[in-house]
Amino acid sequence: MKKPKWAIEKERARKAAAAETLWLFGLHAVRDALLNPRREKLRLIVTANARDRLAEAIEAAGLAPELADARSFAAPIDPGSVHQGAALEVRPLDWGGLAENCIGREAPRVVLLDRVSDPHNVGAILRSAEVFGASAVIGTRHHAAPETGALAKTASGALERQPYLRVRNLAEAIGELQAMGFLVLGLEGSAGRSIEQALEGRREGAVALVLGAEGPGLRERTRAVVDELVRIDFAGGFGSLNVSNAAAVALYAARR
Repeated sequence: MKKPKWAIEKERARKAAAAETLWLFGLHAVRDALLNPRREKLRLIVTANARDRLAEAIEAAGLAPELADARSFAAPIDPGSVHQGAALEVRPLDWGGLAENCIGREAPRVVLLDRVSDPHNVGAILRSAEVFGASAVIGTRHHAAPETGALAKTASGALERQPYLRVRNLAEAIGELQAMGFLVLGLEGSAGRSIEQALEGRREGAVALVLGAEGPGLRERTRAVVDELVRIDFAGGFGSLNVSNAAAVALYAARR
C-alpha cells in the first residue's frame, strides 16, 4: 500500500532532523557543551592553546580533538566568528514538550518569543532566563532563531542548561500553558497596567511572559489570546528597550 503524501513528508522531516548538526564555537559554549551529557558531540577542532584551556572538559567528554593552526582555523564556521580557537560539531538538543519543562516547579516562570529571530537576542534571553530561574524559553519552529553557534556564544553556556523549546503554533502553546494554570502576560508598551500591577496578589502562581520582535511587537493573534497585556514602567514619559533587555527586566519584575 502506498504511503500518503503527509506520511512521506513527515518521515523525510524526521530523517532530516536526525541528520542535522551545528557548530558551536567559543571557549564558554564549547566547554559547556562538552560537559553536557544530553548533548551529542561529533567533532572537536581546537588550537593548542584552546586544547590546554579545555583539557578537563575534553577528558570528561571522551572526545579526541583535532588540532588546528590558529592562523588557518579549519572549522566550517563563519570567518568572522570569534571562535577563540575552539569549535565543536554537535546535534541540536531535544528538551521535550511543554508539560515536562513548564510544570513541576514552585511558581514557575516561562518566556515566550513571538517572531524574535535574531540569534544574539535569543542567546541573551536564554542567559537571563537561566539567571532568573525560568523553566523554559519558547519560540516557534518558523520565524524564530534556531540553535546556532552565534546563539550559543551569546548565551555563554546557558543553551546547554536552559530549555529552549520550538513549537509549531505560539497561540496553541499559550492555550496549553493556560490550561496548566499559567497566567499569560503579553508585553505591550501602551498597555494600561504594569507587570507588577498585574501580578499583585498572584506571584505564587505560574506566570508566562510573551515578548514580540522589536518594531512590530506582538502579533494581533498573540495579543488576542494572552490573559492581559502589560507594560514595563519607565522613569520618564518615553522609553524603549531591546527585546533581550526587556526580557531580563520582565523576569525580574515577575519574580516570586
